[in-house]
Amino acid sequence: MATNAPEQVWPKVPYVGVGCIVVRADGQLLLVRSQRGYWSTPGGHLDFGESLEACAARETLEETGVRVTNVAFVAITNDVLPDAGKHYVTVWMRGDADEVPPVIGDPDEIAAAGWFAPDALPTPLVRYFENLLAGRCLPANPSNLPFAIR
Repeated sequence: MATNAPEQVWPKVPYVGVGCIVVRADGQLLLVRSQRGYWSTPGGHLDFGESLEACAARETLEETGVRVTNVAFVAITNDVLPDAGKHYVTVWMRGDADEVPPVIGDPDEIAAAGWFAPDALPTPLVRYFENLLAGRCLPANPSNLPFAIR
């Protein structure tokens, strides 16, 4: 049955993303490079009903094959991406990892992965990771960030 009712238009709302700062015993960080060429930590969207800790661990394992332990909250960034028409509230978690080499789990999404010293990160970085590194986060100086904010 046809109706003349206007189609429902849903307002744009922010997405909830979770980034996992994965740290090895030697202090190196696990980063992934997207197919668009930008580097960041493993991460993704929070699933309905999922805890932040579980999301951070799941996304890291799915993207890199690396298992994390001791997952804990670090900070939150408010990330508006006008070019993409998206807005994320990114919850940053951290987790510890063994000396495991990363394995790309989703080659359609991830082009490369590797361990990097915090003072020698590859570029370009995605905006939400840049926001965290620049201290545009809450809290402004996270106490359990495994490196100094620029």
